[in-house]
Parts: sequence; C-alpha cells; structure tokens
Amino acid sequence: MNSRLTRIAAYTTAVVSIFIMGFGLTPTDSSKFSLKDYQVEEGFDLSLIAAEPFLKAPVSLDFDNKGRMWVVEMIGYMPNLEGIGEDVPNGRISILEDLNHDGVIDHSKVFLDKLVLPRGLAHVYGGLLYVDGPKLWFVEIKNDKPGKKTLVDPVYAEGGNVEHSSNGLMMNIDNWIYNANYNFRYQLKNGKWVKEPTSYRGQWGITKDNFGRLYYNSNATQLKGDYVLPNKAIQNKYFKPVISENQKIASDRVYPIHQTSVNRGYQKGVLDEEGFLIDVTAACGPLVYRGGTFPDSYDQNAFTCAPEVNLIKRNVLTFNETRITAKQATEGKEFIASTDEGFRPVNLFNGPDGAMYVVDMHRGIIQHKAYISQYLTEQLGLKKLDTLQNAGRILKITNKAGKLNAVPDLSKASSKELMAMLSHPNGWLRDRAQQILIQRKDLSIVKELNTLAKSSNAYLTAVHALYALDGLNSLSYGSLSSIFNQSEQPETIAHALGLLGRFATVPNVKSMKNLSTQLLARNNTMLDLYLSMSLSPWVRLSGADFFPTLSAIDQKRHAQRLFQEAIVSSLEGKEEKYLQTMNPSDELKRVLTTVLDNHRKEELNPIFVKQTNTVDARTKGLQLYRTICAACHGADGKGIQDLAPPLKGSEYIDGSMKRLASIILHGISGPIHVDGKLYKLNNDMPGMVNNSAISDQDIADIIKYTQNAFAKSPKGIALDDIKKMRAQKPPGSGVFDEKQLLETDFEK
Repeated sequence: MNSRLTRIAAYTTAVVSIFIMGFGLTPTDSSKFSLKDYQVEEGFDLSLIAAEPFLKAPVSLDFDNKGRMWVVEMIGYMPNLEGIGEDVPNGRISILEDLNHDGVIDHSKVFLDKLVLPRGLAHVYGGLLYVDGPKLWFVEIKNDKPGKKTLVDPVYAEGGNVEHSSNGLMMNIDNWIYNANYNFRYQLKNGKWVKEPTSYRGQWGITKDNFGRLYYNSNATQLKGDYVLPNKAIQNKYFKPVISENQKIASDRVYPIHQTSVNRGYQKGVLDEEGFLIDVTAACGPLVYRGGTFPDSYDQNAFTCAPEVNLIKRNVLTFNETRITAKQATEGKEFIASTDEGFRPVNLFNGPDGAMYVVDMHRGIIQHKAYISQYLTEQLGLKKLDTLQNAGRILKITNKAGKLNAVPDLSKASSKELMAMLSHPNGWLRDRAQQILIQRKDLSIVKELNTLAKSSNAYLTAVHALYALDGLNSLSYGSLSSIFNQSEQPETIAHALGLLGRFATVPNVKSMKNLSTQLLARNNTMLDLYLSMSLSPWVRLSGADFFPTLSAIDQKRHAQRLFQEAIVSSLEGKEEKYLQTMNPSDELKRVLTTVLDNHRKEELNPIFVKQTNTVDARTKGLQLYRTICAACHGADGKGIQDLAPPLKGSEYIDGSMKRLASIILHGISGPIHVDGKLYKLNNDMPGMVNNSAISDQDIADIIKYTQNAFAKSPKGIALDDIKKMRAQKPPGSGVFDEKQLLETDFEK
C-alpha cells in the first residue's frame, strides 16, 4: 500500500462517528446534506446546526449578548464563472435562533439586507459594526431592528479585490477593534469613533490568544502571528519592525484525503505525485481556541481553514517570553478533513457555550475571477462545481467528554455576575463580560476591579479587569504602579506598563524611573521586553532619565534582535541623542542609523500613510478587461459571434507577449484565423495607443489578467517592452492585419 493510502487508512480508523442532529429543515432541504464523508479527530463530534433555507453563503458570524448567532451572508460573491453581478446589493446580515432549544437553528430573520459583498460584523458598544461595500458602519439595535446608523469609515474596504478587502472586526482585550487586511484599528471613545494606524495583518480572518497577541494568515501561509502585543513595536514612525510582527509560525503543509481542484494545480510542486495538494493555497479564518470545554491540551491551539482542500488544521502553539511557534498537532492528519468538495470552511469562532463554530460557505467557486486560472475554470466546469451556489452551513465542533456551558443571557446579568465571568474558562464570556461592564458605566465595581487586577490565574483575569477599568476611565498612576509590587504575573505587568504611558507627566518621572529600576532587577525576559517598548512617552519627557534603562536592556539582550526593535520603538525623535550619549550594541546602532536615514528621506512606516487597500495588477486588469475588451470578446473570453474571436485557445494569447501588446496598442483588422478557424469580422479592433487615459501599466495589467484567465501557460511582459511596442506602429493604416502579424518578428 503506498504512503498516501496508508495515511488515509490510518486516519479512517481513528475517526469518530459523525452525526447529524435534526436539522429543522424540510425533507427537500435536508436531503441536500450528508456528513458521512467527513473525518474528525478522535474524541470530537461534528454537527450541522444551520443550513439553507435559514442562510446563504455565510462568511462570518458573531454572537449577541443573548447567545444568538448573527451571520454575514455574502451572496453576491462569484455568482458565476465570469464573476458578473458581484456589485448587486443582495448581501445581508441575519439573526439565527434555536427557538425550541434542541441545539439546531430553526428560525432566522433578516436584520440588514441590500448589502454589497458584506465581509464582517462585530457586536460592540451595544450595537453592530458591519461592512457594506467599501464602508464601515455602526448601527444601533432596537428590538432586533436597525436603529441609528453612523458611518465609521467611508474608505474601510475601498480599493482592492474582495479577496483582499478589509475584514475581521475583532474586539481585543485592549478595547481596540482590529482587522485583517487593513492597517487601522477602531475604538468608540467618549461618543466619538477613533481610527488610528496599526500594523497590516493577514488576508481573511483574525484571532487572538489570552494575552492579546494577534494571529492571522494569507492564502499561501497558514498561520502568522505577532510576537508582541499590538502597536507596541510601531511607536517610532520611521521604523518598520521585521521581527516583532508578521512572523510565519507554522508549516504550510496540508494533508487532504482526496484530490481537489486548486488554482495552480498544473504548476510543478503544487501537487504531489498522487495529485494531492502539498501546501495551502487558500488558508483563511484562523482561530485560537479559548472555549474552555476542549481537553487542556487543546487550550489555545490555533486552528486554520483550508477550503481549497476541504479541511481544518490544528496547530499546537508554544509560547515563551519573546516568540511563538506552532507545529502540526498530529503529523499527517488534519483535525477535520472531508471528501466533500463543496465543504468550504472560511471562518472559525469560539462560542458562548465553549464549542467551536465553523462557517462553511459551501459552494463550488472560492477563487475570484481576477485570480482564477483557465486550468481551474475548466476543472470547476467539468465537475459542475460552478452550479453549487447559494448554499451554506454552520457546523459545530464539540468535545465528546466535555460539557458545554449553559449560555447565559448577559444582557440580564448583574455587574457582580459579569465580574465573576472575568475568571471563566471560556474566553468568549470573559471578553464579552468585560465589554458589557464598560458599556454599563457602573462605577460601583471599581474597587473590586482594582483587587482583581492584582490577581493571578491562567485566564489572565487581572488583564480583563485592567481594561475594564480602562474603559471606565478609572485607572490612575497610583493604582497601576501598585500592580508592580503586588502581582507575580508578568503578563499583567506587561499590560500595566503600556497603560502607564497615558500618565507620563513630569511629576511622575522620578517614580517611573524607580519602577523601571525595580523591574530591571527582576531579570525577567518578558518584563524587559515590555519595559523597553513602554518607555516612549517617558523618553519624550526626559531622555536622560530613561536612556540608562534602555541601554541596560540593550547590553543584556544584545543578541536578541527583538529587543533592539523594542528599544527603537521607544526612541522616536531621540535616536541621534541616544547614539551620542550612550554606547549601543552593534545591532542597535545599525537600526538607529537606518531610522535616522529614514528621517532624512521622510520615509515613514507605510502604515502611517496608507489609507486604502491598493488594487493589485490582476484585479485592475480584470476591471480594464471588462471595461474595454469584454463587450466584444465576452466576459468568459470565448468571443462573440460577428464581433470578435475567442481568447481562450488563441495563439495570440499563448504566443509572444510583445505581439499581444502590439495588438492591444495598435488594433487589428480582419479577417483573421484563430486556433485554425477563420473569423470574417466586419469591424476593426481599435487600438489603445492614442488613448491618453490608458498607460503602459494598464496594458501590462490587461495582459496579466488575460494570461491568468485564458492562457495555457501564463507569461508576463516588462513595461519597457510595452513602451517599445507603443513606438513600433504598423505601416499603412497604422492597424495590424493578419499578414503583418504573422510576418513581423516582435522578439528581435
């Protein structure tokens, strides 16, 4: 038996039985579903809890304070292989309910509709934050109906492709809302929305650990993470960290249990000798499990969706003070793997009951038209996967030996009950209890929160208490500084150090200097790291008092580049003075010199100047193709009778790129043979050479798109070559005919 079959056979013997709970659907609806081809890690159950007619094309979800599920339905995504009609406002956000309490959704109602490609939502500040087209909105909720709407960000998802547009909308423990695919974070402060730069993270989906570090991924990288808390390493605007953030922390290897259709399957090294995908190509929707009902060994494991191969990965995270690593939980096996090619897990979430929830978009096409290759288009068509649309599922993963939490109605919980939940094993409950305490503005609990902030436990209750106090505007320099002497938990002190910065005043400098000395004496790696990143506001007040602290950390940790990045983050505007008065390590000196050079050239970390996502070449090429070319050649490139020949199978697409550029620039007059067939066309194809609105880059983008979509073996072209072709006009009418195209040597 070969290795692949051995792996599959071994996996099958370890699979638990998968059951389907009563769906609450009509016989016609339920007959569409079967989970018999799903394999789940031993000890776990997988159940289907929602499907159509209660939802279509789900891509994200969140739970409200009553524990009800709110689902984003991106119905407009790739409605056909040509991707025509995506701008139709048919997306919606629905409330799903289990009215008979049997664990299965039996009722849904639309909260918002007529949305354009909605991608995310979050229950925050007593209302709902959501995406509609390029805009980010906040809407109040009145009896399950939308109330007053506030435009939070008009350019939230402007530019870019839907697969590269901002999403995520996750409230972190620090009271900031973070995103995937966007370099800004949000907070509602004193009745006003605040938007400020943060690091650019990932592509689709974002998650966090108990400490508040962020995790994300891109299509070809299954798991990335930040070694430090958000915004700590980017306080120097002229420095972009390369160690602190955006680190690949896991292998990209996948272990599917069947052959699947993937976008670049024809390229060498994408599939193994048996036709199975080797590495992820569409990783998304990561989740750090914090539900508290799985076995202890699963706590804070990182799970990742791989919809292109119909599986979900499990990674075991290992934390130390300065870095994070992840490894495949079981070599050669995935947490969930399916032979159902319609299984498209795109997002994962912790639930208020401690279960893990899987958003299965359940459709055939998951590759956008701008990126889909001719190879994949043909594969999807042959399998009729393009016909699998407007379906969707929510799946639930539970531990056989564990007991789910009873889902409390947090909207009715007292402040005392909410405070108790800050110590609950379920991270979802801790997070939401913290936010509700802030929204209630109940100052009677401040004293008890201060006591909690000095406690220690595995769930970082003290940190939740700190940020509840922060949200209630009830922190003080005295209450924060007392934590350093009364807490033994480095994680709590790390957060407290960051919060102390808002009290950086001249009268507090002496006390902060003494605190820094005391922390240094502990010789704790995590404390040294966060101290070095938290001194920025104090250094601005008095560099002379805090340079020695940073220098001591540099000398002690000079072999760890992460520390040099942390120190530089605190030295904005003081780099030259530090170099002149201190004796930095070689690495720190190198980084500081680079930062000073960036100052002189006015080269900021791009996150401080970038407002919108850029349009990538293939997306721009698709837009240009549809505007200029599709009317004659067809959206699918198959040509239109009596107007233009097909592009698929055309020697002009598969041949010389310089010749193709010349055709686009100067046009062509028929008749012309394409793929052995004569096309007697009545009209000339006009050239773009005299259109001042079409640049050389536009021509390159059109070629890039047509190559990706229609060519057998995609090729590219340099801008210099397009410029040369622009100047080489054909003789006579200035428009090519077939004879000239065949006789001209475009490659000389």
